[in-house]
Amino acid sequence: MAGKKVWITDYFNEFGHEESVLGPIITPTPSDEIEVIIVWHTWIGQEIIDSLPNLKGIIRYGVGFDNVDIAYAASKGIPVCNNPDYGTEEVADTAIAMIMNINRGITEYDTVSRYLSDGTWQENVNESIKRTSETKLGIVGVGRIGGSVANRAKALRFPVHFFDPYVLSGVDKLFGATRHESLKSLLETCDIITIHTPLNDETEGMINTDFLNSMKRGASLVNVSRGGILNDINDLYEPLKRNEIRCVGLDVIPEEPPKPGRMIDAWRNKERWLDGRLIINPHTAYYSQSAYDELRNNAAKMAKRVLDGEAMINQVN
Repeated sequence: MAGKKVWITDYFNEFGHEESVLGPIITPTPSDEIEVIIVWHTWIGQEIIDSLPNLKGIIRYGVGFDNVDIAYAASKGIPVCNNPDYGTEEVADTAIAMIMNINRGITEYDTVSRYLSDGTWQENVNESIKRTSETKLGIVGVGRIGGSVANRAKALRFPVHFFDPYVLSGVDKLFGATRHESLKSLLETCDIITIHTPLNDETEGMINTDFLNSMKRGASLVNVSRGGILNDINDLYEPLKRNEIRCVGLDVIPEEPPKPGRMIDAWRNKERWLDGRLIINPHTAYYSQSAYDELRNNAAKMAKRVLDGEAMINQVN
């Protein structure tokens, strides 16, 4: 394995995790020697692929692979894989944390308490709060993470509903959940909707005004999957302002970092009508130190498979 054969394109400045698997064959600079790309955010398209004559594989650090032209890579005989086997626990736990925060009104009550500056203490009960056993949770997508959310939610006594046209019949029995044959049916039924789908042509912009208008009045929304599934964060402004949607929890948004606009401006300015009702995390649902180590080691192990002439696991093209 002489030379620099693995190009890590971005994000990481030191390669200790990867070198523990691959040795000193890693570079942050592309060259004709490169046989494997490991990529975080950089766009890997035709120009880069064509510039590397010895390229044998492209590995995405994360789960999503929308920053790789997988069709063009396939046309050149170059396999692409993602890294779906890390952070499942962390993302599912983040979704459940947001769901429970919404269901129990934790951040909403926190802001009420903060404004009691005259020494009084009032309960100011939020009448929209219900028991978990009376709160229907709707899951869009019951793959690794959505399925983990379903299991956690059942343990907390939520009635679990889901929509996923790509899983086999009988999955509803596995989760003890109610299956819906259409997304519209799920949205009309459930009190909290949580999204766990990949970003692709079918799901891009799926959370749009039609989606939001189809939700049960006073329901809430959680998205810890991909930012591009939300069409435009400003689509949330009017439904939240009119109390048609109660709360929204987001770990991902269409543009990261967020750009100024009606919704982001109201959130940053801490407008009172929005208190405790919109949570935006900086795309960190995947993170724990263990998940971070797993992410990098898995990617390096996959690069080694390619260099050793073995087939990729989790190939997406």
